[in-house]
Amino acid sequence: MVSFLDPKEVLSQLGLRPNMVVADFGCGSGGFALPLAQKLEDGLVYALDVREAPLSSLKSWAIMKKLSNIRFVRCDLEKPKGSTLPEISLDLVIIASTLFQAEDKESIVCEAKRVLKKEGILAIIDWLPDSIQGPDTGRISPEQAKKLAQDCGFKIEKEIEAGKYHYGFVFKKS
Repeated sequence: MVSFLDPKEVLSQLGLRPNMVVADFGCGSGGFALPLAQKLEDGLVYALDVREAPLSSLKSWAIMKKLSNIRFVRCDLEKPKGSTLPEISLDLVIIASTLFQAEDKESIVCEAKRVLKKEGILAIIDWLPDSIQGPDTGRISPEQAKKLAQDCGFKIEKEIEAGKYHYGFVFKKS
């Protein structure tokens, strides 16, 4: 594993299948959404963000890379049914480097549960609290991330490698 977060390396630990339907909650400019779309040739990737600028940038990248399996959704994941996605419709939700920015972290994690199919997978990747890289405020510890997921009805499956500055967990919807 490289010292910084490598989305392709993280994705290699998630047991992806080519026809999965997934969402990248808080996708930004596509660090995970683009490699997901490349890997899931017969699948579908929802790229969700509250900000228009990163989504617009991601759309441009998707066009340049000739990726037609990405849907772009501007939404507020902290609101009830904030993703706007149908209930029980996804195989996987990734929340990467997003929770530290949110005021209502629990709403985001519980929204992932709402949209995931039975036995669906949630991957949470975020900044380690004592990392010298990353944001100055808002970080949540690995223990807090586990508790958030468990409080929303997820069971921890495994810890994953996410580089020197991040932690990662895989949870299953119960």
